[in-house]
Amino acid sequence: MSPSRGATLAVLCTVALMIVLDSTIVAVAIPAIQRDLGFTPAGVAWVVNGYLVAFAGLLLLAGRLGDLLGARRVFLTGLTVFTAASLLCGVAPNAGLLVAGRFVQGAGGALASAVILGMIVRLFPEPGPQARAMGIFSFTQAGGAAIGFVAGGVLTDLAGWPAIFLINVPFGVAAWFFGRRFILDGDRFAGRVDVLGALLITAGLSLGVYAIVAVGEPTSPAPAWSLAAGAFLLVVLFLVRQGKAPEPLIPLRLLRRPWLLAASATMVLIMAAGMGFQFVNTLFLQRVMGFDTLRTGLGFLPTPIVIGLVSLVVAARLTARFGPRRVLLTGLLLLAAGLALLSRIPAAPSYVVDLLPALIIMGLGVGITVPAIMMLAMAGASSEDTGLVSGLNNTAQQAGAALGLAVLAAVAASRTSSRLAAGVAEPLALRDGYSSAFLVGAAFVAAAALITATALRQPPPTPPVPGAAAPAAASSAVVRAVTDSAASAPAVSAPVRAVPGAAASASVASGSVGSGSAPSASRPPAAAEPGK
Repeated sequence: MSPSRGATLAVLCTVALMIVLDSTIVAVAIPAIQRDLGFTPAGVAWVVNGYLVAFAGLLLLAGRLGDLLGARRVFLTGLTVFTAASLLCGVAPNAGLLVAGRFVQGAGGALASAVILGMIVRLFPEPGPQARAMGIFSFTQAGGAAIGFVAGGVLTDLAGWPAIFLINVPFGVAAWFFGRRFILDGDRFAGRVDVLGALLITAGLSLGVYAIVAVGEPTSPAPAWSLAAGAFLLVVLFLVRQGKAPEPLIPLRLLRRPWLLAASATMVLIMAAGMGFQFVNTLFLQRVMGFDTLRTGLGFLPTPIVIGLVSLVVAARLTARFGPRRVLLTGLLLLAAGLALLSRIPAAPSYVVDLLPALIIMGLGVGITVPAIMMLAMAGASSEDTGLVSGLNNTAQQAGAALGLAVLAAVAASRTSSRLAAGVAEPLALRDGYSSAFLVGAAFVAAAALITATALRQPPPTPPVPGAAAPAAASSAVVRAVTDSAASAPAVSAPVRAVPGAAASASVASGSVGSGSAPSASRPPAAAEPGK
């Protein structure tokens, strides 16, 4: 690895680390933010949801902008926006400004992360160096989640919750200067951006999540059903727009592929359970078990550590031997079992006896589940569609995370309120509310397992690829070969653990990996800017 390529990889991984860390580090500080800024129990979810919805809604547009304007320019612009928004969040004097800052942070994170993976692939085209670079990048994602849980507790305890945002500023400024020096621009492609389509889908996702949050929000400005109807209308308008736009954000032909739709639905459900778990479990540790922010971070640490180890050492071997579908099914079943186990935790639990085993099982499950579903989601994608399919996959991840967080937060708040109204003591009412949320998360995972078992049985045929085989076609062929070989292999009887714990870690880690969607190769390059 040459010094310049190593420096470039370091810059890209640093920014990816910031974006991943930002999701987990905030989760630990949620109770302190709620207390200081006067958020309602359901409304505080928007501190996370505001970021996730903007991030998910803009990923496809960000990847397309990288094709048209150059990955380097989009990356540095996104890093600038993310860093400035972090400063705004750190000095926010009220709830409204903090949520607004989180939306802007999500937009900046989408712009920067959407081009990272494609830049790494272009930076290391040779198989050996590329594999090593991708290993470093993947480990950075898992490490970011682990660091976030501990750093969130330490910073909140020592300097208050604003520090979790302000810490991004010096790192962001340094990464920007090094990025300008070491990152070279890549090819640009002729075409136009469907800005209207991006605005419609972002608004639809935002309103849809708000409709769910409004179910548990007593002061909602409109009935939840009317908000949901507005969100549905925006999504329909987006689909109509995609059918008429000269260069749509998501061509409708992609949405007619049953395999892709099933894989995307499975991804949404997995991330809904995972991110919702992270949010609810943070509140459970602090409000039921009485942990402070530092102990909460340390209490979460086993899950992301196990995820990092499993994803680096075990997942690829299991997938190569048994196929991604069987690995995914095993992980999903254990994921649901882990959440069901959490739902039965007593009102006065022991961390070591009642919580730690479930967290470890969930780390094992997430470590094998997320890579498997990402492989299945990319199966059958031609080189022409790789960027779009990757972008859709990552949008599903982030939309699922936002949806799950909103649903589980609303369920927990509603159940707790009803139990308090019935005269139940607060600790018991809180436990009942969080238990209900964990059960809903388990139902999400069970639905994902059902879709996997019924709709993802045989991989789709690989579309013909014009000209020489592209990396996307090659990876698709590998997925098909692995899946086909698994079909003739003996049934897997050895247990594999599972599940969503490190929600944010997996949610955001995989979101970052996927969000580095490679530019679409559907058009020849119009201009290539010489390296700077």
